[in-house]
Amino acid sequence: MRRVPQYAALLAYVVFLAFPLVWLLSTALKTPQEMALADPTWLPREPTLANFGDAFGEQDLVGAALRSLVVALFSSVITVLISLPASYAMARYRSLINRVAIGWVLVSQVFPFILIIIPLFLIMRDLELVNTLPGLVAVHVTFTLPFALWMLQGYVRAVPHELEEAAAMDGATRLRALASVVAPLLAPGVVATLLFAFISSWNEFMFALVMLQDPDVMTLPLTLVRFTGPEGVARLGPLAAASLMATIPSLIFFAIIQRRLKSGLMAGAVKG
Repeated sequence: MRRVPQYAALLAYVVFLAFPLVWLLSTALKTPQEMALADPTWLPREPTLANFGDAFGEQDLVGAALRSLVVALFSSVITVLISLPASYAMARYRSLINRVAIGWVLVSQVFPFILIIIPLFLIMRDLELVNTLPGLVAVHVTFTLPFALWMLQGYVRAVPHELEEAAAMDGATRLRALASVVAPLLAPGVVATLLFAFISSWNEFMFALVMLQDPDVMTLPLTLVRFTGPEGVARLGPLAAASLMATIPSLIFFAIIQRRLKSGLMAGAVKG
C-alpha cells in the first residue's frame, strides 16, 4: 500500500507524456466536420483514414523522411566520432586550455541560434553547400557537437582512472586499455549521445529552413509546414496524420537503441 502513491504519480506522469501523442492520433482520425466543432471530442466519433491518404498524396512524405533519416544518421555518427576522443582528452588531460574549452562549450549553448544562422549560411554558401544535404549535416554537427562534448566528458570522468592503470600494469598499451577497458564502460554514454544527436537532427527546423530551398532536398519538418495554406490556416487532419507518421522513426530508433543504454556498465572491468 505504501507504493500506491508512487505508482499513481508514475501513472500520472506517463499520461502527461503520452497525451500529446494520443491527441495527435485522435486528430488524425477525425473528419473535417468533427474537427470544426466548437466543443472538441476526446475520441473521434467516426474514425477515418482519409487524412493519412491526403497527407501522403499531397506531399512526398516518404522521400522527406528518407532524407531526414540520412541527415540524422550521418549527423549523429559524425558527432559521436568527433566528440568521443575530444571528450576523453578534455576529461583526462587537465589543463588551463581544457578548462577554457569546457567553459566555452557551456557558454556557446547560451547564445540564441539566430546569431549563428547568418555566419553559417555565408560559410556554407562560400563552400557551395547551400541547398545540399551534406551542408545540412555539417550544420547539424556544428549545432550538436558542443553539448555532445559536455555530455561525453562527464561519462569519461565517471570511469575510474585506476582501471587504466591496472590495465597498464597487466601489460596493456594505452590504446589497448582504451579499447578494452574504457570503451565498453562508455557504451551507455555513447548511446545516449547518439540518441540525443539523432533526435536533435531529426526534429531540427530552423537551420533546414535557411539552408534548403529546393523541395527535392527538403527534410521532413520542412515538408510538414507545406500543409499550411497560403492564408496561414493549417489543414489539421493531414497535418496531424503526417506529424504522427513523422514521430514513428524516432520512436523506433529509441526502442532499438535504449536496450543498449545499460549495456557495458560492468564490461571491461579488470580483476583486482
